[in-house]
Amino acid sequence: MTAHGAAAPATGRPHRGRHTAGQFAAVYGAAPTGTWAAPGRVNLIGEHTDYNDGFVLPLALPHTTLAAASARTDGVLRLHSGGADGGIVELRLDELRPWPETASAALETSRGGARRSGGWAAYPAGVVWAMREAGLPVGGADLHYESTVPTGAGLSSSAALEVVTALALNDLYALGQEPQRLAQLAQRAENAFVGVPCGIMDQTAAACCTDGHALFLDTRDLTRRQVPFDLAGEGLRLLVVDTRVKHELGDGAYAERRAGCERGARALGVRALRDVPYAQLPEALAGLAGDPVVQALVRHIVTENHRVEEVIACLDAGRTRAIGPLLTAGHASLRDDFKISCRELDLAVDSALAAGALGARMTGGGFGGSAILLVEEADAPAVGAAVTEAFAAAGHAAPRIFEAVASAGAHRVE
Repeated sequence: MTAHGAAAPATGRPHRGRHTAGQFAAVYGAAPTGTWAAPGRVNLIGEHTDYNDGFVLPLALPHTTLAAASARTDGVLRLHSGGADGGIVELRLDELRPWPETASAALETSRGGARRSGGWAAYPAGVVWAMREAGLPVGGADLHYESTVPTGAGLSSSAALEVVTALALNDLYALGQEPQRLAQLAQRAENAFVGVPCGIMDQTAAACCTDGHALFLDTRDLTRRQVPFDLAGEGLRLLVVDTRVKHELGDGAYAERRAGCERGARALGVRALRDVPYAQLPEALAGLAGDPVVQALVRHIVTENHRVEEVIACLDAGRTRAIGPLLTAGHASLRDDFKISCRELDLAVDSALAAGALGARMTGGGFGGSAILLVEEADAPAVGAAVTEAFAAAGHAAPRIFEAVASAGAHRVE
């Protein structure tokens, strides 16, 4: 899913906050009430398990979307992005409707609408709609956004945009909503307003992660545990390889896999695939022999939940290097069973492993985006160079490679 333009890592956050506030003043003619930030994320393990009531283990990136904002009293929502072409998107709160009416009609005909904004405005507009639908007294607002979260890279740029909007409105209107509740409202916006049937992981990571930790989330009951994840202290690095292949989860492929998982759960007589025990997977797969597509989807979800548990056990035991093979096994499952990898992602994984990476896998929704590589600190330059060289030899555009450092979730900047 794409939101709005992004480029470099988020460094110097107070300075970025002042810059964003200055841009707000240039656009709207007055200083904002405040500036807020929400991060992108990488998912260490647990892919496509969130909408199956399963387990996930994301961590927040230092790359963030910033929103400078002020409240309005006239029932008007005005949105502006420093990373999107076009001017201010202006909407009336009483005209907001769920997808497809708003996304394709109201935004399309509004000033600086969907054609000029690239559709990004549906995400914050959807958050306002979701908060008001939930009975929260949200009024109008002026918002200006700046982002360093790469779009289309599987790093949840849309969730960062949604969550920072929710947090800004929560503070502007003194709503008193907890971070997890803001994440749920952001998910509601993406599901019902934008029309992408995503799970809760991305928004929860953006809202609830903490510095130096990965977030173990049970997506059924939303219980969370912060798992220490200090790779630098162990002489390790987690590299992100942005293949620069853009993906669009709203094109139906994501929905097809979700529907397939739901068919599998119905066929097996369980509420969700999370309820299929790993030890009973062979029997479950035998019962799905007549539908090999659903059979493969079920195999991925059940084994992926088990891999999340294994990774957490390794981290709790201080055996961080042992998670490498689990990451690689997760990629094979996403490639062969879920069938959401692509040649660029496979090349990133294969070339990194050949150059000495401890483990590697695609991360995010699939069909492009990013891969993550667990490497020894001393090997990081050579592994990155090997991936870049492999892309050049294959005739692909050079990938963007950077380090993922477990960072803080959404917060007020200034």
